[in-house]
Amino acid sequence: MEHTSLWELITHSIRKNIRQYTMIIALLGIWIIFSFLTGFIFLTPRNLSNLFVQTATTAILAIGMVLIIVTGNIDLSVGSVMGFCGAVAAILMIRAGWSPLPTILVTLLVGLVIGAWHGFWIAYQKVPAFIVTLASMLAFRGAIIGITGGQTQGLEMAPAEAANTFKAIGQAYLPKINEALPFHDTSLYLMLFSVVAYWFYEMKVRRDRQKYGFHVLPMKYQLLKMLLISLVIAAFYGIMIIYLGVPYSIILVMTLALVFTFIANNTVFGRHLYAIGGNAEASRLSGINIARNVMILYMLMGLLTAVAGVVYTARLNAATTSAGQNAELDAIASAVIGGTSLMGGEGTIVGGVIGALVMASLDNGMSLMNLDITFQYIVKGLILLLAVWVDVRTRKKA
Repeated sequence: MEHTSLWELITHSIRKNIRQYTMIIALLGIWIIFSFLTGFIFLTPRNLSNLFVQTATTAILAIGMVLIIVTGNIDLSVGSVMGFCGAVAAILMIRAGWSPLPTILVTLLVGLVIGAWHGFWIAYQKVPAFIVTLASMLAFRGAIIGITGGQTQGLEMAPAEAANTFKAIGQAYLPKINEALPFHDTSLYLMLFSVVAYWFYEMKVRRDRQKYGFHVLPMKYQLLKMLLISLVIAAFYGIMIIYLGVPYSIILVMTLALVFTFIANNTVFGRHLYAIGGNAEASRLSGINIARNVMILYMLMGLLTAVAGVVYTARLNAATTSAGQNAELDAIASAVIGGTSLMGGEGTIVGGVIGALVMASLDNGMSLMNLDITFQYIVKGLILLLAVWVDVRTRKKA
């Protein structure tokens, strides 16, 4: 398709990516509204930086949840499993005196085994994912109470050096290279690297599409698009550059988002997941091993849940009996708000991460307003309902 004007290009792009644009507009709208309602406290670098840190756990869960929902499945256990894995990490450090590295490795193994357990029942025993993960949600909520003794396990009871290293995962920031500078120079260099890497990637994709005869944007529009996205990247980093820098947890989220975006878009496994969600019977007839792919997917979900548990426990500096409560709802809502269809076959990792930012923005903004918790739950529930309604409407139009 040839575009003779910038306006035609914009309207075509909007029609093609209506959900993504709706999500971004909603996020900006939420930020603007909360800015006025909180006397512009919401948009301060300090608050936005803290907001990004608060988003990390939900974003990690949303990355996996996107792919789960893409296949037409669900995982209701991620909140309880996240809390359990976080408790395992805390107990290993407090009672066994383990250092952070073996603690994290064992915690990831626990998450992987739990994911394999889910995959076994869902993929090979054909028990509905809703029932399997609902059972685990209840079972692991009880397991958290059992492993913690029903009490908060603070990491201050662990060896000091190990506890401080572990805590850095959820609370610390990249160190500055030059302490004399009035801004965070390390984060500035990371921003420049990200922008250059983005330009390199976009130009490589353009060359590849031209090589195989696919349509590409006219160069002037391509450069305009790249410039606008580069400004967004710069603004994201700029918030942290003028505060304390980029948190380690955000670097982890960005790394996982890139890795799983690659898996979803550039691997046979990822394409099979979308095919299964789009039409499971056609996928089976075309030779796709549905059971094996679903099994691997739930193992990856278990791994991501364990990572989220580590980050959550490190940020709180403790394992609590209520850890991860309702996290599964935030993860599902993030995926759906980010454009993942509950009917399967459609969704993006980046959309899920931005959806997590929407959910965290709602929590953060309403907390700054001192809004009663009753209304916070009501608002989040209505936002989820609205997101699903948009999904259904856009599907019918398509």
